[in-house]
Amino acid sequence: MPVTVAGPTGEPVRTTYARRGDLAVVELADAAGLVRLPGDPDPLRASSRGAGEALAAAVDAGCRQVVLGIGGSASTDGGAGLLRGLGARLLTADGEEVADGGGSLDDVAHLDLDALRGRLDGVTVTVACDVDNPLTGPRGAAAVYGPQKGATPDQVRRLDAALAHWADVLAATTGTDVRDHPGAGAAGGVGVAALAVLGAELRSGIELVLDLVGFRELLAGADLVVTGEGALDEQTLHGKAPAGVAAAAGRAGVPVVAVCGVNRLDPARMRAAGIAAAYALADIEPDLQRCLTDGAPLLERLGERIAAEHLTHLDRIKENA
Repeated sequence: MPVTVAGPTGEPVRTTYARRGDLAVVELADAAGLVRLPGDPDPLRASSRGAGEALAAAVDAGCRQVVLGIGGSASTDGGAGLLRGLGARLLTADGEEVADGGGSLDDVAHLDLDALRGRLDGVTVTVACDVDNPLTGPRGAAAVYGPQKGATPDQVRRLDAALAHWADVLAATTGTDVRDHPGAGAAGGVGVAALAVLGAELRSGIELVLDLVGFRELLAGADLVVTGEGALDEQTLHGKAPAGVAAAAGRAGVPVVAVCGVNRLDPARMRAAGIAAAYALADIEPDLQRCLTDGAPLLERLGERIAAEHLTHLDRIKENA
């Protein structure tokens, strides 16, 4: 469903949300992510407002369940923009509107949620989130992810202090302080706003996606699952798609193999994650550029190898059963 929203620095961008019945899926990265920056990063002014506007469009169109994916954020605004896109007002002590962006959060004296609460009455929000960072501190949104969004050391300190003040405002307004909740610092602090104001549930992204596509039902009667990503490495084992797929398939007793560009996991680490074997493009083509530009025939060769090594093995098992 197409919708025009505010990009991370206020410019209009064309994004979409997906809809099935009364369920909507909104991707923050496409509405207000780094890919939407018109030029150089603007860490103090960038806002998550566009994600809130996309979510508002879905709700106003009749969706009562919303899944919000919050990876790839361009901002460190504590989700203030998200709330504004849904109708919240952030006011100074003089009653003036506070400017967008994390750099202005220390000006917030009052948070008006009346319009937002009216809009979201009867709506449930689930957030897909794969990080467990708190909002502030050395593992917080500004310290860990701010430099990736262009923030200098001085800006990181300013943003961290502003987020701490914002957390105080959220706690005073909602009666709950969730700044230290795992995932509160996700997407520049969008997690804390989703938890405190939207009453959202934060769930592992891959677990949520597997539920949405009915993966467990698809496993019934399957002989082999093939999963994969660009690089199999230690990050894979911490909530990324192949690990989630392997865990679900393992519970169903279905073997799993992975296809990847490069494999940096040793066999013992893969087996511990439930991956029986990995097939890497780099194993059959050492030229990385060819792997990137001419992957299809290489994948076909890996597919033939998987068929030869695993499907024939499965056939023998069935014949002897």
